[in-house]
Amino acid sequence: MQHDFHNVDISKTRFLITGGAGFIGSNLVAYLVEHKAGHVRILDNLLTGNLENIQPFLSAANVEFIKEDIRDYSACLKACEGIDYVSHQAALGSVPRSVKDPIATHSINATGFLNVLAAAKEQKVKRFVYASSSSVYGDHPVLPKREQETGNPLSPYAVSKKTNELYAAVFAKTYGMEIIGLRYFNVFGPNQSPEGAYAAVIPLFMHAALSKNAPFIDGDGEQTRDFTFVENAVQANIRAFFATNPDATNQIYNVAVGERLSINEIYSMITGLAGSDVKAIHRESRAGDIRDSLADISKAEKLLGYTPTVKALEGLRRTFEWFTQSAR
Repeated sequence: MQHDFHNVDISKTRFLITGGAGFIGSNLVAYLVEHKAGHVRILDNLLTGNLENIQPFLSAANVEFIKEDIRDYSACLKACEGIDYVSHQAALGSVPRSVKDPIATHSINATGFLNVLAAAKEQKVKRFVYASSSSVYGDHPVLPKREQETGNPLSPYAVSKKTNELYAAVFAKTYGMEIIGLRYFNVFGPNQSPEGAYAAVIPLFMHAALSKNAPFIDGDGEQTRDFTFVENAVQANIRAFFATNPDATNQIYNVAVGERLSINEIYSMITGLAGSDVKAIHRESRAGDIRDSLADISKAEKLLGYTPTVKALEGLRRTFEWFTQSAR
């Protein structure tokens, strides 16, 4: 990380990162360790997380790893004990996976979320920050996406994330908790795995470009997304922890760049970085996918002081460097 996103002393502050061995969670752990947080507790069942993502930090005196499942309320209760700030990143990602297995998606993303939220309430955590998703905008046609205007969810994954937002609003109102939700828009970067049937598009493209294999593009590839480098997502979490504006809490924010690129453009950028001329193979569109996505980030800018520091091409360059080193 190249930036400081907080201006308070965190040397005595205790953090819990659920899903901390996963992609975004491990990048958040890296930031907190680098900035000498008092204590960083990682809760992850390693279902989709990877111990290698946090291996460099496990020997540090201020880092603790708990291999438990958020579907176990007693484990959540124990994980939240003595914690000041929770960043809830644990989830079963992927729209297609949720279409194939809606029960697992609900169990982890909705019930698991409720377990962590209730445990945070019980243990009197100061502030609870959680990962929502741009998928909650569903079939709402207007661009850019503004937080107050959502449509009907198009997948079980979107339903699970919308459920998180509803529970968060009720817990904030009913129990007086300080809660902030972050709607991520297509986050990418180091530690994002290209492995498995539900890998995201950018790591798949990176892997394909390095191995000189042709990747698949769903549909015509002209669908657009607001691709967001992971450092911007980390920034949003840190700013959400420490935002002092009284209007900032008990809100939901778009976390993105405010620019959209097509899947074809992203693949072209990646092949340019790799010096590859391999053509992608187009196939049928995916069920549950939205056509276009673009965020209005003005609310996060105003209330959290969020400013995306890394745009798409720079993020792709850094990610490609990481993939290149990882392949050695």
